[in-house]
Amino acid sequence: MAPTAVAATGDPAPSCVAYYQSWRYTDVHNGCSETVAVTVEYTNGQWAPCRVILPGQWATFAGYGTDGNYATGLRTCDPNTPSGT
Repeated sequence: MAPTAVAATGDPAPSCVAYYQSWRYTDVHNGCSETVAVTVEYTNGQWAPCRVILPGQWATFAGYGTDGNYATGLRTCDPNTPSGT
């Protein structure tokens, strides 16, 4: 599935979903046996898309960049929720 324009956050992502961040990218790996929909939380509250990730797959989000906007965690999200609701 393609990323959506939505980032309605829910609960913390399952522990089997991990992220690895660098200056340019935050890579998220779904180590779960089920498909997950997650978004990344950042220190400055930056918007991040909701991405559906199949078991064993990866998704790429923004990294921390030159302003040091670090990822602070992953949250579940609903990729079908329209933006702004």
